[in-house]
Amino acid sequence: MTNPDSLIFDMDGTLWDNVDSYVISWNKGLEINGYRSRVTRDDLLGLMGKEAHIMLNTVLPNASRAAQDELFDEVVRQYHLLVPSMKPHIYEGVYEGLEKLSEKYPLFLLSNCEKGGLVNFMKHTGTAHLFTDYMEHGENLKPKSFNMKLLKGRNNLQYPLYIGDTDSDSKASSDAGVPFVFVTYGFGKTNKYSYAFDSFPQLVEFFLNI
Repeated sequence: MTNPDSLIFDMDGTLWDNVDSYVISWNKGLEINGYRSRVTRDDLLGLMGKEAHIMLNTVLPNASRAAQDELFDEVVRQYHLLVPSMKPHIYEGVYEGLEKLSEKYPLFLLSNCEKGGLVNFMKHTGTAHLFTDYMEHGENLKPKSFNMKLLKGRNNLQYPLYIGDTDSDSKASSDAGVPFVFVTYGFGKTNKYSYAFDSFPQLVEFFLNI
């Protein structure tokens, strides 16, 4: 395989674990909108990387689209309120690793998160200066494969790799014609990848030396 000219990173399960914050935001949204049901960390772990409508169909399967949209708007609002005090777990080696990788490759972010989710990540971690561009599902509500192609096209990327942690990440990469790099420490499992790494430092060392 041709060596990459750029690296595109997923966020949740790849660079950080912020699921506990999402649980708080979802449960506050459910409470404010008058629902008795609540979600747990395990519930959301099984939905990480999914598009918003899939998450909503799982959490509120019998609700109307309008009711689901109303809930999600409130969940996003609660998350933004939580951002200043949230305490996500940044995976080992991410800060230093991104710094080193940015000296060799243009770096990008691509996630199925809400609009502003990647911006919050970059602000919280102080890494905005390391990324050339990013794309969020919330910006256009398009599938990850579509946004991967969009990111690739508007930045004239010839040989990008997508780095993620779920089988849906692998499928999106395949649909976009982009080789997939699997990080095994994240939230999901897959057996379809070009490379796999058990830690972020291991990934960094490999791509710095190819």
